Amino acid sequence: MKRNMTLALATVVTLLMHSCMGATTATNENSDSDAVEVASPAGENKMESNTTTAAVIPAGEWLEMPAVVPEGKYPDAVMVTVMDGGERNYSLLYDRSTYTPMWVAYPLESKHMGEIERPSNWDWNPYISISDQVNLCRRSYTDSDIYSRGHLIPNASRNGIKSMQEQTFYVTNSVPQVQDGFNGGIWQRLEAALQKVGEEELIYIVTGVAFNKEGEDRVVEYTSARDDDKSVPIPNYFYKVVLKVDTNSAGEVADATTVGFWFENKSYSGGYDKHTATVDQIEAWTGFDFFVNLPDAIETAAEQNSSWDSFRNW
Repeated sequence: MKRNMTLALATVVTLLMHSCMGATTATNENSDSDAVEVASPAGENKMESNTTTAAVIPAGEWLEMPAVVPEGKYPDAVMVTVMDGGERNYSLLYDRSTYTPMWVAYPLESKHMGEIERPSNWDWNPYISISDQVNLCRRSYTDSDIYSRGHLIPNASRNGIKSMQEQTFYVTNSVPQVQDGFNGGIWQRLEAALQKVGEEELIYIVTGVAFNKEGEDRVVEYTSARDDDKSVPIPNYFYKVVLKVDTNSAGEVADATTVGFWFENKSYSGGYDKHTATVDQIEAWTGFDFFVNLPDAIETAAEQNSSWDSFRNW
């Protein structure tokens, strides 16, 4: 679904390690600006911003970035790109009013994956005010017998590069996700399937959550963290949209395909391939516009596929 929307503004900042113990607070008081105020290692605040446009995005990079958020939708959200040195790790749209990453967008290829041991603790995101985050650093949600700290960009999609892996354990990459039969079941199997594809070729992924489909008015339940008294809304839905591209000799995108997956936040049996949807359909449900950096005709055709087999074998 192609809309006349400006390309998402990607706020690029340098990696600044924050510890859950004695962290320096990073602030961003203006969600309408493409600049983010971050704390430097010495504690001196500085402003850094980098607004990207289609003209400066080479084929093979940043192709998964959604369009800028429609006016009035998530007014308290901030869009941040997490860098590992000079390399982009992932981008996220973080809604500070609900302490929720609405989506995380990232490339995935073989270099990202390996066998580095999983970190034992989580940490603050150094690019967002600590007051706008939930303390999940040492312990999970109060309903941890039901909900786990669900990654949007998974650990196993970055366990080939330790510094990038650690950035997947920022608390802003966590949402309350049903563990048994979902995060520890069908969702994990889907992530593993996408990682297998990523071992063979570069793919682009957006993982997100929704409280309601567009026009829907479902009840939203809340939980909290064991070490924080903030009320955290529990997403009713989880989704992934995934992109593959083919480039010509000039490095330009010549063709593409996509597939989407849509789940309620509940326990499942059966296969993830039974829960596919077109990207167009997920755009209609979420109000977001995905893969806007593709040429219009290619995007329109690519977003019609809902077959996992067709995507995997393309």
